[in-house]
Amino acid sequence: MEAGDGLLVRVRPSLGRLDGAQLRGLCEAAMAFGNGLIDLTSRANLQIRGVSAQAWPLLVERLKALALIHADPIMEMRRAILVSPDWTEGDDTVGIARELAARLAELPTLPAKVGFIVDTKDAPLLIGETGDFRIERGAHGGLILRADGRPTGVAVEPGDAVDQLIRLATWFLASGGADAGRMVRHRAPLPGWAQGALAPARVGMSIRPGSHPLGFAYAVPFGTVEAATLAQLGNVAVRLTPWRILIVEGGAGRTITGLSSDRADPLLRVDACPGAPRCPQASVETRALARRIAPHVAGGLHVSGCAKGCARAAPAELCVTGREGRYDLARDARAGAPPQRAGMDAAALLDYLGAD
Repeated sequence: MEAGDGLLVRVRPSLGRLDGAQLRGLCEAAMAFGNGLIDLTSRANLQIRGVSAQAWPLLVERLKALALIHADPIMEMRRAILVSPDWTEGDDTVGIARELAARLAELPTLPAKVGFIVDTKDAPLLIGETGDFRIERGAHGGLILRADGRPTGVAVEPGDAVDQLIRLATWFLASGGADAGRMVRHRAPLPGWAQGALAPARVGMSIRPGSHPLGFAYAVPFGTVEAATLAQLGNVAVRLTPWRILIVEGGAGRTITGLSSDRADPLLRVDACPGAPRCPQASVETRALARRIAPHVAGGLHVSGCAKGCARAAPAELCVTGREGRYDLARDARAGAPPQRAGMDAAALLDYLGAD
């Protein structure tokens, strides 16, 4: 994808995990072929930033050698599988996700942004995340297959869950789902076999920075980190999450500049896109401003370089949107909503919020 600072190259690690060699190789590749910046996405993927058209083929070959991308570009596009980061080897999440990854060729050609969720622990973590076709733990204790946008699903067994998911994805396309683009917008009634009344299990506790049963969790402010910072983690395995948090397996935790282990860090409540000049759609700087504003905002803060609101789709307690080089401010709103105060420069905005 094209951005203001070059190409973005997306990396979807299997099971959302990089081993020590993959982490080290990814950091080296980001510094050699990009501008050294890496994004964490809301799908628990990574994006290497600032890649030139000339460097892109070399980067792809390096990522293939690290087993971080599929050799077949079509299969790579289908590997949008988000798994709960608290999986353990041998559990249903691992077994189902690996089977789905091995059977990608059986899927129809789905719209580009369609994705899958596998979240089978007793207390699911991904209930609030977007995924068109979901295999989850149900409130009854077994597994369910649920179409995104439907509150309930149908019972499946671990051994036939992928069969049923592929069947539902095939129905989605055959029933006109390509026009809707996403399952949540597809209004056709589900086929009878996919209609169930089983609710998902109660959502588990969110992952926070600090000690974690798997090791130690670090927050990545704004979801962007320098490759040199990640390299400081050393030869360790890390797991990605959709919440801008990295889990270091077996880690005890230490201070690393650029990563946060402070659960009270105000930046944990902030969503801010790259802004100008990194994004050609943005007309204003975002992240330096967000750092100054965050301590003065009690709830969630969203600073968006334009009305698209790429960093956050949901409303925020305070939303600041760039427009023609100036800032609009709205409360309990999404980016681009009618503002309470409009056309402020940065100094006026900071003064208004008491952050000058």
